[in-house]
Amino acid sequence: MLRSSFQARIASVLVLLLLVVIGSLYLAVQKATGVAVRAQASEQLEIGSRVFQQLLEVREQQLSDAVNVLTADFGFKQAVASEDAATIRSALANHGARIHAEVVMLLDLDGAIQVSTQPELNEAMSRRLSTNSAVQMHEALRTYLMPLAGQIYLLVETVVKAPVPIANVLMGFRVDENFTRDLQALTHLDLSLIGSQDGLPDIWVSTLPDAMHDFSPADSLASAASREDRVMLDGQHFLRQQLVLARGDGYAVQALLYKSLSHAQQAFVPLDNHILLIASAALLASLVGALLLARNISRPVRELVEVSERIGRGDYQVPLQVQRSDELGRLAKSFQQMQSGIAERERQLAHNALHDGLTGLPNRTLAAERLGSALTAERPVSLLYLSIVEFRTLNETQGPANADKVLQQLGQRLSAVLRPGDSLARIVADEFLLLLENANSESAVAFADRIQPQLKNLLVLGGNEVSLALRIGIASYPGDGNTPDELIRRARLACTDAGQSPGWIQVYERGRDTAHQRQMQLIRDLRHASEQGELCLHFQPKIHIANRSIIQAEALLRWQHPQFGMVSPGEFIPLAERSGSIQLLTNWVIGEAMRQLAEWQQQGLKVDLSLNISTEDLLDPQLPARIKSLLVQHALDPAQLTFEITESGVMLNPQVALQVLYGLRDCGVSLSVDDFGTGYSSLAQLKRMPVQELKIDQSFIRELNDMSEDAVIVRSTIEMSHSLGLKVVAEGVEHQRSFNLLKRWGCDVIQGYLISKPLTAQAFVAWLEQAPIQSAETVL
Repeated sequence: MLRSSFQARIASVLVLLLLVVIGSLYLAVQKATGVAVRAQASEQLEIGSRVFQQLLEVREQQLSDAVNVLTADFGFKQAVASEDAATIRSALANHGARIHAEVVMLLDLDGAIQVSTQPELNEAMSRRLSTNSAVQMHEALRTYLMPLAGQIYLLVETVVKAPVPIANVLMGFRVDENFTRDLQALTHLDLSLIGSQDGLPDIWVSTLPDAMHDFSPADSLASAASREDRVMLDGQHFLRQQLVLARGDGYAVQALLYKSLSHAQQAFVPLDNHILLIASAALLASLVGALLLARNISRPVRELVEVSERIGRGDYQVPLQVQRSDELGRLAKSFQQMQSGIAERERQLAHNALHDGLTGLPNRTLAAERLGSALTAERPVSLLYLSIVEFRTLNETQGPANADKVLQQLGQRLSAVLRPGDSLARIVADEFLLLLENANSESAVAFADRIQPQLKNLLVLGGNEVSLALRIGIASYPGDGNTPDELIRRARLACTDAGQSPGWIQVYERGRDTAHQRQMQLIRDLRHASEQGELCLHFQPKIHIANRSIIQAEALLRWQHPQFGMVSPGEFIPLAERSGSIQLLTNWVIGEAMRQLAEWQQQGLKVDLSLNISTEDLLDPQLPARIKSLLVQHALDPAQLTFEITESGVMLNPQVALQVLYGLRDCGVSLSVDDFGTGYSSLAQLKRMPVQELKIDQSFIRELNDMSEDAVIVRSTIEMSHSLGLKVVAEGVEHQRSFNLLKRWGCDVIQGYLISKPLTAQAFVAWLEQAPIQSAETVL
């Protein structure tokens, strides 16, 4: 009886001990599991929050890149400057379509919407932007996240500069169900985006069913911008993280990230069953088996917790060592896949932030970092700033797709000529930067001379051969600057100056920063020069040798700047062509010239006047109609006007230019080829143009004499022009011997300082009255 009772007591003690141990182990596993699930969910929410922010940043970067490309496009800036709504709308739609942006708008500097691809958003957008209280996600990017017309939009705004601010461009994506599904696929989290507006229903974009929307945005705005809590939705436990993304006057945008704790805990149900089975077996086994089993169960949980902590710290390199085939093993594999996926996405984001998407080359940011490292180490380094000559024309004639291929092939050619240790980056558009380590200015020039012929080899695009011409600007450390930004800026200035260099290569010259600032101010002031009354016309007389009369003059533009005084046309005309203001100047010159002709006509003085028109004007199909309207308005004889054009301007786009020329000729206006002999003159092209006059450039006339090489050129040009039925004008006549030769060779008209310098309108009339021409000797 005692024995039986002792055995029972031993058995009872053993059973109770095993039950206590197994029960304790079961409770411990349950607690550890709950802690692990909560920690895992919390970590997933934290990671999901960062992935969500990064996904928004990727969208922001797409918008920012697209807007920067759009605002850097010269044609777009010209369209904005000339208020060409059709071209602006087309450019906005095209650039928006490239990245599938739902809304693209052009705003003036006061924030008023000028052109929009989504007119239905204009009123709501204007009202929202006018409050000027939107919370930007990144202050430096001028980015907005706001509800509009029943949708939530991510918007990026930037300034259009030419080079001064002239407008703003706004581009945006709609944050919709696709966005939430993308985040769910990346993080296995549910997401709800809520846009709340005063007086309007809340906007919900969510991966959860409508029945699970139990969140009140109005009550949460007073709380912290980010918080985590546990909620019950439709009978399920969720861990929820709230983020206030944006808030403004009368609206707010919030994000809710959900991780289902109930689903996470379901994965451990089989584990509970195993523990019960183990407990039953442990009653027939020993305490050691129970302890080993407990340790065998708790080990993978601890490893998963450690892995989740490492992921939370951003360590994705240590592999997960759990080798199991049960639920814990599958969970471990999921952790490992998530770890690899997050690591790859972070690597891709980091790569995209530092590399150009088209060519795969480093971008300006990475180039500046590498240059900064060289400067910190005080290593001599030279920068070669390369730009394609007439890339805009190439883009227009070959199309954007072929222009992109040109940039890709150029990037490959540049990469092929790099020396070990050198770097190549694409800065923007057609501009590249070569960083030559341990190189001074002399070796950089030698390197540029060596690679330039290799880069000019023909490219084949769509069956057409394209030849590239490159401008190369050079700046070196330490001589030309001490910071990356300073060196890059000065290399770019030298690249701009290289356009005027015969070899297309230019080393940075000291003092160009001051000259550049002057140019920037001139460009800015030039747009308002006519409004401020700073422009005027001077008139240089021409002598018709045959009838010895002065009835002709050339109108020459002059600019009296309030700060810099009289600015040379040779300085501000190229700036106007580069900044897109040349057509504004041409329109003013034509209008003022016709007004002056009408005034002289009322005074009984009839003068034939020649005017210069730019290359941009030759590509404007509306020019003939405007000229015809002005002729009617001022009641002028079209024969009084002669438009001087350059043959190189016609060659840029012969089809359009010839159409404009024939339109001008139909108006009765005479046409003259200016600067003949200085460009790529073609008799075949000359025969196609409806011109009546040829003007020999002054570089052939100024030092003309019997023994000079110019004499052969001038005499042959006069004979050839007369054989084609063209009148010949010689400009730059400054000496009597030049006049005598031109008269002997049969030149029709002469112009130059031998006759008179350019005069104001009043001085020109006075000069005519005081010096009537009866013979060439009278004047000369």
